[in-house]
Amino acid sequence: MLATLAKAGLDKDKDLELIQQPFDMNLLLERQVDAAAAMTYNELAQVLEVKNPATGELHQLDELNVIDFNTEGTAMLQDGVFVTEEWLQDPQHQELATRFLRASFKGWMFCRDNPDKCVDYVLEQGPALPRGHQTWMMNEVNQLIWPSTAGIGQMDSALFEQTAQIAQQFGVIKTPPTAGAYVTDYAKAALTGIEGDITGKDWKPAEITITEGGQ
Repeated sequence: MLATLAKAGLDKDKDLELIQQPFDMNLLLERQVDAAAAMTYNELAQVLEVKNPATGELHQLDELNVIDFNTEGTAMLQDGVFVTEEWLQDPQHQELATRFLRASFKGWMFCRDNPDKCVDYVLEQGPALPRGHQTWMMNEVNQLIWPSTAGIGQMDSALFEQTAQIAQQFGVIKTPPTAGAYVTDYAKAALTGIEGDITGKDWKPAEITITEGGQ
């Protein structure tokens, strides 16, 4: 977000007021803020699940002015798996890292092929957000993962370089990352022994019907 503001020539300290956004979209819906950050898999749906007082119908995507960081060239990778170099020096930890990644990859493959079951599992553990919303979330997250042309969980070096460049340009880090900033060995090794389609090349997203309140 800060990179996008800077690209547009906006000074975050002078040209606008940044606030700590809660996990819901009520401030935007109640017009207490002019803009809000949103993930496609969560907050966007929270808006679309609410009726527009002017029409009595659910909000539609074309009512929103969406600034897509991917289109702006300011998107950054997130949701990595982080460990220290010291921790990885232990061979047992290397094996543990590989097994952890393999289990994670198998879990996402299962949720790709069995989204309804994964929604059930989530609702069993935390029913704060209802089934309709969780179904949207499952479908949207799957779109972020699949297809994985190099195999699930493998680093896209171009996107890493973009993330690092943006982070340095806008003061998140002071110097470029060194060659050891990320490793691919364990993610590659984790693909070994996985049965099934690790690329999801034929996967297609489902058409999810938005419901009021995400019910």
